Amino acid sequence: DGFGISLIYQDGIFVTGSTRGNGRIGEDVTQNLKTIESIPLRLRFDLLGRSNLPDSVEVRGEVFMEKKDFEKFKEKYANPRNLAAGSIRQLDPKVASARPLKFLAYDLVTDLGQKKHSQKHQILKELGFKSEAGKVCSKLSEVVSYWRAIAKKRETLPYQIDGVVINVNDNAFFQRLGVAGKSPRGVRAFKFSPKQATTKIQDVKVQVGRTGAVTPIAILQPVEVGGVTISRATLHNEDEIKRLQVKIGDTVIVERAGDVIPAVTKVLKELRSGREKEFKFPRTCPVCSTNLQKPKEEAVWRCPNLSCGARKREFLQYFASKKAFDIDGLGPKIIDQLVDENLISQPADIFELKEGDLIPLERFAEKSAKNLVEAIQKRKKIPLARFIYTLGIRHVGEETAINLAQYFGSINNLEKTTKEELEVIPDVGGKVAQSIHQWFQSKRNQKLIEDLLKVGVKILPPEKVARTLAGKTFVLTGSLESITRSEAQKKIRLLGGHPSSSVSKETDYLVAGSEPGSKLDKAKKLGVKIINEKEFLGMAK
Repeated sequence: DGFGISLIYQDGIFVTGSTRGNGRIGEDVTQNLKTIESIPLRLRFDLLGRSNLPDSVEVRGEVFMEKKDFEKFKEKYANPRNLAAGSIRQLDPKVASARPLKFLAYDLVTDLGQKKHSQKHQILKELGFKSEAGKVCSKLSEVVSYWRAIAKKRETLPYQIDGVVINVNDNAFFQRLGVAGKSPRGVRAFKFSPKQATTKIQDVKVQVGRTGAVTPIAILQPVEVGGVTISRATLHNEDEIKRLQVKIGDTVIVERAGDVIPAVTKVLKELRSGREKEFKFPRTCPVCSTNLQKPKEEAVWRCPNLSCGARKREFLQYFASKKAFDIDGLGPKIIDQLVDENLISQPADIFELKEGDLIPLERFAEKSAKNLVEAIQKRKKIPLARFIYTLGIRHVGEETAINLAQYFGSINNLEKTTKEELEVIPDVGGKVAQSIHQWFQSKRNQKLIEDLLKVGVKILPPEKVARTLAGKTFVLTGSLESITRSEAQKKIRLLGGHPSSSVSKETDYLVAGSEPGSKLDKAKKLGVKIINEKEFLGMAK
């Protein structure tokens, strides 16, 4: 359980290392990765005994810290993964160099002749990487037995793991399976049961998020769960409190779901003393006292006040976070400090910060103030898709933001669109379209964008492409030779088309590769136009 990165080697020399990011955009962390001894700076091509090797090689893996090395850091960091991630993203490579980080390779992206996934691990070792080969299983019962064996020895391993990844071994068949959403069908992660502990609820408090969601938090008697001391756990919402019948003073079971997020999962009612107290969920915001609202179809109470101090603070933290503007050094604690000092109250204020504003503050000196201001100025240019995601519109995730950016091309076009036009975009149904349309109708939100543009934020348009496949629905079947299925789907979206996983009378084209499945028969019955890979690539130029 580490931090995923990608390594690029040019002519055998390590040239670029980046975080995996959101699958499209990663962060360059080359200098920090060069300090990790288990990342070879030069590949051992001589051990492969092969000629005609490619100029560029990509290797993926995880940076991690062994459990024994984490001991001296655990007072300050929640777990080894967080420490590894934070170390790799430091501005100063000396920080990463001073920490005992390691790298384990799990995937060889470049074709070096491997026909099986298991062969990748052997080649990676020959190239100079450390890699866990796992086990090749020929039937499902062997997979289950292996999972159970690893689960038993989990605590004895030198590093933390949270499950086992099962991968189709035949690479050609893996490609033929294609993808579902963002995930390849040929690989699955089977997680272990979350680690649990028993403790007492000392109090229940509520916190307000950036969208106004009011979440109840159990304040716990500190307890260790999976090597991490936790004192807070989510209770999710009022309905969950009622379902569990939670009372203040209860003895409860808490677990770290996914080994990360602590949650209360069970109340041990038989241990009640009679002194426990009912928790009454508030009907007004604990920060601004506005009456809370809960739509019939939702389980979450929300504060509707856009000026709520908690909502504004949470939104500023989200705005600067990694998936949004990604401002290095501007984390939640610094945001809170700047808000408390009345230096920022809206996103545009961030870009007007000066070194002189920061130097007098606790945690800052001349160098750290200069570094933060420089980091902020570097983020003034932002791709349209990321900017849309940063706005924090309900129901708009990264994939939807990308589709919106490709379709509209500019924030101005998106602002002026109608709900009906939004509904034709992939991944945008009626509920999402309504949310987007309402957001842009708000004068307050329009001003948020105007203010960002006034302080020099530049929204970069998506790469201009002819929308030659606009309005057309494609289904892929069989194995494609010159392009992967996921690449073909991206190309369809980029050109305005819609990739679908199933054939229907709404399908315009079935792209049939080698060894097509039952989709071909269905397409013939429905009279869907069938094209081969060459014809598809001709259309998708």
